[in-house]
Amino acid sequence: MSEEPDGRGSEPSGEQRVPRHRLDPDRAAAQARASRHERVPTVIDTRPYRWTIGIFALALVIAFSVYEFTRHGIVAPGVPSGGRLHDFVAPLATIGPDKPANTDPRCDPAHPNPLGLNVCGRTPLVLAFFVTRSGACTREVDTLQAVSREFAADDVQFAAVAISASRSGTAALVRSHHWTIPVAFDSSGQVGTLYNVAICPMVELARAGGVVQDRLIGEHWLSATALAARVRALLAG
Repeated sequence: MSEEPDGRGSEPSGEQRVPRHRLDPDRAAAQARASRHERVPTVIDTRPYRWTIGIFALALVIAFSVYEFTRHGIVAPGVPSGGRLHDFVAPLATIGPDKPANTDPRCDPAHPNPLGLNVCGRTPLVLAFFVTRSGACTREVDTLQAVSREFAADDVQFAAVAISASRSGTAALVRSHHWTIPVAFDSSGQVGTLYNVAICPMVELARAGGVVQDRLIGEHWLSATALAARVRALLAG
């Protein structure tokens, strides 16, 4: 006896039908992203703000310069023409004590310290400031050394101060470069602060009495010819 179909049909016994939308990979990926609440990062264009940042930085520089001028009375490095050198005694690198420079009390022209560079206006002076880690700065002292030979018979002193430098490091440079002019070291940076040293090469040329005739800044003065011309003008008065 056979059974008649009831008209509703039946599913295949060995497999199940999968809805068509589950076979669409793009739609499935979209649904997966939606379920995880993914967000696309927003890219912010910072170009409109660059001018604002630059102006703010410039304002900071101006404010700092005004502060330095109010505090120290100078903004540019060194002492300009017509000003007077700041007196100090700094220990010589090869024979001086391993101590900071003496800026207060300052040097006594009548009783100079034989172990130090005495800057107190006794004679015309060509004074360079340098840092030991800079090649251009050390070449500045090479130039002073070379020019000093031309004026060996004149009453003018050539000297240099290594700013924020150690005694041993400065002494090593003196020996390796064969410098014979007085070279002092400023281990604590007091002389650098006193002269507002912020750049090198920087050379001060002062008449007897300590009044500055020339303040030379920049690599142009690494030329022995250029520096010698200014020294001759210094001695001519």
